[in-house]
This record gives sequence, C-alpha cells and structure tokens, in this order.
Amino acid sequence: MPDFVLEVELGQERGRTVIGIDEAGRGPLAGPVTAAAVWLDPARLDPALACRLDDSKKLSPALRDTLFQALTDPAAGCALIGLGEASVAEIDELNILQAALLAMQRAATALAAALDAAQPGRRAEAALVDGDKLPKLACEARAVVQGDGRCLSIAAASIIAKVTRDRTMAGHADDFPGYGWERNQGYGTPEHRAGIARLGVTPLHRRSFRPVREALLLKA
Repeated sequence: MPDFVLEVELGQERGRTVIGIDEAGRGPLAGPVTAAAVWLDPARLDPALACRLDDSKKLSPALRDTLFQALTDPAAGCALIGLGEASVAEIDELNILQAALLAMQRAATALAAALDAAQPGRRAEAALVDGDKLPKLACEARAVVQGDGRCLSIAAASIIAKVTRDRTMAGHADDFPGYGWERNQGYGTPEHRAGIARLGVTPLHRRSFRPVREALLLKA
C-alpha cells in the first residue's frame, strides 16, 4: 500500500514541501488528458483516509468519489490541489506523452498558486511524479514507476485526476450522446467504437489515434 517513505526521503519530515503528480486519460480515443498535483499535510491527513488511498485504477468508482470528496473537503484541510489539462488539439499536435507532461506541468503551476495563497512565499520544494518521465518543473523532481501504488501523494493525485476527468467526460456525453462517454470515459470500448461507426467523429476525438484516424479514412 502507498506510504510516505518517498516523501520522507525527499525531506518531508524536515519540513520540505513534497508534492505528488499524476495524470489520467492517456489511453482514451476522445477527450483531454488531465493531471493533478497534490500536497498532503501529514499532520492533518486522517490515518483512516490514508490507508484507503491507492492507485485509482484499483478502486471502485464509488470509493474514488468518496476519497475525492475527503481530499477536497476544505474543513479537513488535509490537501492542497492543482489541476492541469492538455486539450485534444494539443494531444494531436504534440503526441499523448508530451501532452500528458504538459498537463502535469500545468497542474504543478496551479498547485504553486494554491500553496502561495495558503502561505505566501511557500512553494513546492520536491515532486514525486508517476511514471518514468518528468515534466518541466521549478523544483527537484523524481520519477516513480507505478508511483500511484507506492506513494501517498501520487495516489492522491491519481484519484483527483481520474475523478476530475471522468466527470469532464460525463459532461461531454450530454453534448455528444451516443458514444457512452458517461460509462467509458472516452476509452475505445465496443460501445464507443460502435458510436463512432454510426455517428462519426466529434471534435473531441483524438485524430492522431489510429482507430479515429481509420474511421475518418472510411468516411472520406
């Protein structure tokens, strides 16, 4: 289960501000890629909450929503959060890896503003980033493979990014019915692919992804 071992290695117990960063939505055929940067306050993080944090992919939607509410509850005050996004146009222009790194960078920038608002002059001094690549950051950073299952800060970021993106795609489902985005979040499920075949490609589809590109060729 995730813990604070990596945060401690980077100086958390010496008072350094160590954040976690993760993204959601690299694989879908449609929609943006969303990232979250999270600082967890070890003094205010309820142990009952900490022991439930994990890689968002391992959690049920209901549990993810519960943990999201707990992490974002101002009364609890256990976390500060920054969100970032890269659009479909940026995904198609840059490629999905570079777009995900850009979303992470934007999330870190948003968290920097939240940290400064909470305590003027405060900044992230180190970052733990899920995966094996690092975005451009203004602080020391460490890439952590499978970090969302190892590190509490990254696990929290994983949950925030996943729930945020899922809600975004559910909202887009109202604008573009027939693809099942409220259920598949834009992933290439049979329901989604059938929608593409029946209804065509929307502005939110990633044209650089092969199934979408092939669908466009069939319509040409």
